[in-house]
Amino acid sequence: MNFVVGAAAVWAAAAGGLYLLQDRLIFPRDATPAPVHPLPDGTRKLELRTTDGHAIHGYLHRWSSRNRDLLLVFSGNAWNAADCFTFTTQRLNDIDIAAFHYRGYHPSEGKPGQQALFDDALLIYDTLVKSLQPARVYTIGFSLGSGVAAWLASRRPVAGQILVTPFDSIEEIARRRYRVIPVSMLLRHPFRSIEHLRSVDIPTAVIAAGDDRVVPPERTRRLMTALRNIVMYETISDASHSGIYDMEIIDRLLANALAAISGRPLGNFAKP
Repeated sequence: MNFVVGAAAVWAAAAGGLYLLQDRLIFPRDATPAPVHPLPDGTRKLELRTTDGHAIHGYLHRWSSRNRDLLLVFSGNAWNAADCFTFTTQRLNDIDIAAFHYRGYHPSEGKPGQQALFDDALLIYDTLVKSLQPARVYTIGFSLGSGVAAWLASRRPVAGQILVTPFDSIEEIARRRYRVIPVSMLLRHPFRSIEHLRSVDIPTAVIAAGDDRVVPPERTRRLMTALRNIVMYETISDASHSGIYDMEIIDRLLANALAAISGRPLGNFAKP
């Protein structure tokens, strides 16, 4: 009896700990490093105000003043949005690019959460479409950002999307990692991308890491069963979840992905 009671106490403590720590695990904003790369020349700093009064901060790089396509960037949960923005603009050409710090990630205000990130994605989309009047809007989501991009594609006209190390849902990742914990009952931020994309029929490019220990490859493959229009799928076999961005091949794959979802020649997007 003592063993049963002790095991139950350990289980309850583990479940309670995961419940209390989930925000810190999913949104490690205090562990996100400060930007280490300078912003590209010509970058405009942006500030938007959410409906509940928080300021979110972002960046915009335009290749010309003409109305042209716009790429919205959604970064990983531990990647400073400024560096993610710089990384993307250094590798892709001939398209306007915008990225914002998630709510609660310095210097943006408030507290991060699934619904907060979804609401802010709508605000970013609606504001930039109104002000820039782009011909078409594309999205690129890195890791957690793939979940935000997937949700946005289910709510607004998006011409195509690039998903890098995407998942079917954070819920499924957590369920398989913590098999004895009732994850579905405790998780506040499930990010069910597979459900959001079932009814979306847009060109989608997927780039995966073959040695991904954060988003297991089967979670990416499961997501792909819901995608209706896969125009590119590439796996970098020896890349880890974060190490994928240090691989030389990622530059070419990102340019290929943007060309594939847009139908424009690769030369338009590849940096010289």
